[in-house]
Amino acid sequence: MFKNKYQNKKILAIIPARGKSKRLPNKNVRIMARKPLIAHTIFSAQKSKYINRIVISTEDKKITEISRKYGAEVVKRPKSLAKDNTQIKEVVSNVLEVLEKEKYIPELIVILQPTSPLRNEVDIDEAIENFLKNENKCKVSMSVCEIKYPSSWLFKDGGKLLKSLFIYDFLSGNRQDKEKIYVPNGAIYIIKLKTFKRNKTLVSKKILPYFMPKEKIIDIDDELDFNITERLMKKEL
Repeated sequence: MFKNKYQNKKILAIIPARGKSKRLPNKNVRIMARKPLIAHTIFSAQKSKYINRIVISTEDKKITEISRKYGAEVVKRPKSLAKDNTQIKEVVSNVLEVLEKEKYIPELIVILQPTSPLRNEVDIDEAIENFLKNENKCKVSMSVCEIKYPSSWLFKDGGKLLKSLFIYDFLSGNRQDKEKIYVPNGAIYIIKLKTFKRNKTLVSKKILPYFMPKEKIIDIDDELDFNITERLMKKEL
């Protein structure tokens, strides 16, 4: 049904993959379940029914080599956009500028971070379908997972004492009675080109959620994240 309706749309997948990583060096090319980490996201994008162009944004030679080996196109990222404080919107803008020079104008942009390898092509396609079915009601879509604790359980360091971030009803009532809270899990972001061009951001007041189960919440940032994700992935092989 959806394949016939949406298969002619230009849907671009951007996979941002910076070479530098302080907590887990070379994590994007590190072997996980017999493949470089980034390869899992490339394969998922390739298996999507709707994505018809896949671009890796990187400044790193090794990531470039591996990405091309696994069939992905690479847009060289300026080193000025490969810093710790570089924002994803800057990376997306750079990729679009490069592609526009060859007259390629996508309708939809799907951002897939390689640090979320548990996200697969089913998740990607469902998220795209969900977005396109509701495109008149939203500006952006992102994958989210429910977190275990309510917002009233969140504190910050207030010096000698903890300070509540929101309200002071900590431990009042049952956790099951609290309103459900969701956080982005970094796996999928979707936005129309015209929306991104107009707002220059991936954030909006009209965000459509794509709900993912908690077992897919891991966004690899350190050694523990990597090891847990690899164990989960090997169970599926």
